[in-house]
Amino acid sequence: MTSRWPTALDESLSTIDLYESHQERKYYDSRANLYAIIMATEHLERAYAQDCVSNEEYTIECNKLISQFKIAEKALQNETTESFMRTFQMDCPRAANRLLKMGVPESLRSSGGNDNDVVAVKKTTADLITAMDTVRLGQVEVDALSPVLQDLRNSLAQHPGTPKDWGPLRKVENWLVKLNSMRAYDSIDANDSRQLVFDLESAYEEFDQYLKTKGR
Repeated sequence: MTSRWPTALDESLSTIDLYESHQERKYYDSRANLYAIIMATEHLERAYAQDCVSNEEYTIECNKLISQFKIAEKALQNETTESFMRTFQMDCPRAANRLLKMGVPESLRSSGGNDNDVVAVKKTTADLITAMDTVRLGQVEVDALSPVLQDLRNSLAQHPGTPKDWGPLRKVENWLVKLNSMRAYDSIDANDSRQLVFDLESAYEEFDQYLKTKGR
């Protein structure tokens, strides 16, 4: 007896696309990314409050999420993050507080250290992550990369007690020299993009080691 119900392989059924163009696909992808960042932040904050994650792990992951949020938030069109969260009924009070109000990990707010020092560490970490995300998102034009790397260079240069030929600063300055020799509308190729991400990841790790030697 033949079933009158369609099967999963019934080719007569039409497919429903969520988008009709590349632009629409980017729109939905960006919103999905923002949703994921907010949810991840909420879970991280809960884990930190319950002492399920170390200060160091929390600080690193929270800084990443805050930087990613700043990029993802820009993709919202005629909408605020608050209205976005209401639309999707996101019950994430901890994430809203961290991303929209505080803008810095709780571990840095309550560290009791010099306020200027805390701000400098926060900004450098955020600039490193922003630079890596910029390349990974394919924004490899000179006029997109140069200001991001210049901000990172300035952030790195303000930390005291670093060697004259400090790795993170040297790597970023070398890339700025390379970009300055190109025209604003030029783009770095795939090999350079891969190398830049590698250098930025290496700089991030070296900066983290610098913080550990300073006892932060």
